[in-house]
Amino acid sequence: MASWPILSVTTFLPLVGALFIMLMGGEDEAVKRNARWVALWATLITLAVSLLIAWRFDPSSAEFQFVERRPWLAGTIMYHMGVDGISLPFVILTTGLMPICILASWQAIQTRVKEYMVAFLVLETLMIGTFSSLDLVLFYLFFEGGLIPMFLIIGVWGGPRRVYASFKFFLYTLLGSVLMLLAIAAIYSEAGTTDIPALMRHAFPLNLQKWAWLAFFASFAVKMPMWPVHTWLPDAHVEAPTAGSVILAAILLKMGGYGFLRFSLPMFPDASVAFAPLVFALSVVAIIYTSLVALVQEDMKKLIAYSSVAHMGFVTMGIFAVTTQGVAGGIFQMISHGLVSGALFLCVGVVYDRVHTREIAAYGGLVNRMPLYAAVFMVFTLANVGLPGTSGFIGEFLALIGTFRVNTWVATFATLGVILSAAYALWLYRKVIFGTLKPSLAAIRDLGPREILIFAPLVILTIWFGIYPKPVLDMSAASVTALIENYHHALGGTKAALLGSHGLLPETP
Repeated sequence: MASWPILSVTTFLPLVGALFIMLMGGEDEAVKRNARWVALWATLITLAVSLLIAWRFDPSSAEFQFVERRPWLAGTIMYHMGVDGISLPFVILTTGLMPICILASWQAIQTRVKEYMVAFLVLETLMIGTFSSLDLVLFYLFFEGGLIPMFLIIGVWGGPRRVYASFKFFLYTLLGSVLMLLAIAAIYSEAGTTDIPALMRHAFPLNLQKWAWLAFFASFAVKMPMWPVHTWLPDAHVEAPTAGSVILAAILLKMGGYGFLRFSLPMFPDASVAFAPLVFALSVVAIIYTSLVALVQEDMKKLIAYSSVAHMGFVTMGIFAVTTQGVAGGIFQMISHGLVSGALFLCVGVVYDRVHTREIAAYGGLVNRMPLYAAVFMVFTLANVGLPGTSGFIGEFLALIGTFRVNTWVATFATLGVILSAAYALWLYRKVIFGTLKPSLAAIRDLGPREILIFAPLVILTIWFGIYPKPVLDMSAASVTALIENYHHALGGTKAALLGSHGLLPETP
């Protein structure tokens, strides 16, 4: 479709920016300033190219588009890239949030600025590559590679307990991924290929499906993160610098949900049916339990981190309902959560840069000194609650409808999470924004021009997608429909094979 390798250009452009920055000598103010500008321009150009992909993308087709295929390793493992309606929204989310992260770090990061910008640009390449890979080994390399720059971002530029948090993050995610590597080897020995489109059409035996599903689940559940393997997330968020938290919440968490949609459902449909009750149970526990845990947090970042776990519960619930509304709702909820939770971490970063504490008790009455900040924070708090008219409502509502058609009890219990999310989000807002102004905050200043520039696109998109969700839903509609049809077709084929093996199929005349 594309006359030039537009997907590879989008993927590797940030690496070019990283190389530019690495070639700069010294660590004086001029070098720091140049590193920031190079990083910003690299991310902006990458965003422009990714928007060109979105503009040329045909949403009526469920096929992979902008496909690039080159022989790479041992004649079987290909450099195979392409996007469909499920992966493209995540590519756009990644490229859209990166310039915002660079701007958010403009004054907050003053030490080792060059290395920080390089880490972010390398991370962008690995994240785009994860969503664009059409070869299982290539996907694994990008998926795992993203651990390294994130580990450094938390471990070098994080808070007081950054080393503990970065090692916990690294070990949790690596442990799950080792099992996925074993499953990839088993899949290759069974199918003789690592090509993802071919594997999606391959009928795996039920026994292998179950083991491979569990191995992939181990990796994606940690990444999502699902209860009970979520405990690394609050620590990582609290210690990470603001932009690190934004990327962690907005994009790295979504790789788990993307993995379920790309691998678990299409490749292992029978295992997905067998394990759906397990996913539903874990999702409901995540939604209710982590919402209750969020209610008792004293640290702003920890509260938002626990709310992320609860919101991802809606995503897994919607995906494994395998209904059109459920899967579309899961995808929309991930995109919406990327915007909203990323913006909430930026909101925390704004006051942290001024007061240098994230303790909720240290704040109060900010509306008196920061009316603009209070308005921005309110938009994202209400979107986090899932208020109609914000993007947060659409995803949760679709996921609940889709699940209700499959299991009314799961949907009913999950609805409690909507009530609890209102409780903790509005409690946080009341504590920080309203009440009497704390004397220590008397000189605090409102949002500056750079911060307004950061928040403006996020506020617009949050409200725009809440009122008009069509662009996101339409982009993924054909791919979602094809995924669900192929899934039910595969299940139908399995049932027919089982009946035939037992001699229960009617004779064909």
